Amino acid sequence: MKVAYIDTSCLVAVAFGEPGHQDMVERLRSQDRVVSSTLLEAELSAALLREGVPVSSARGLCSNIDWILPQRPLSSEFRSVLGAGYVRGADLWHLACALFVSPDPSLLSFLTLDQRQAEVAAALRFRVS
Repeated sequence: MKVAYIDTSCLVAVAFGEPGHQDMVERLRSQDRVVSSTLLEAELSAALLREGVPVSSARGLCSNIDWILPQRPLSSEFRSVLGAGYVRGADLWHLACALFVSPDPSLLSFLTLDQRQAEVAAALRFRVS
């Protein structure tokens, strides 16, 4: 089963037709399951509103995502991520949620268009695409 964690940067690219968005659509279609933190919905909604796009558009873009809602602190995952390199708070949350989903990162693809986040994801041994 092909499972991927998706970061907000990917859906923002798809929503606005940014360069590489068609490749991202294909990568998403190739997955059996796509997961993400509910933070993605908030970040995507804010980006849509900022650009004058109806926030309701986020529903369609997020319709095939299985949401991750950790019911415990992610302290150990934060330590692991920060041990692999510095990332900003939202990126730290996404990477920690991906570790929460898959304690063995080599079993999960991490989809992002953020270069720094991709570097840290690779250092954690996620399959980065």
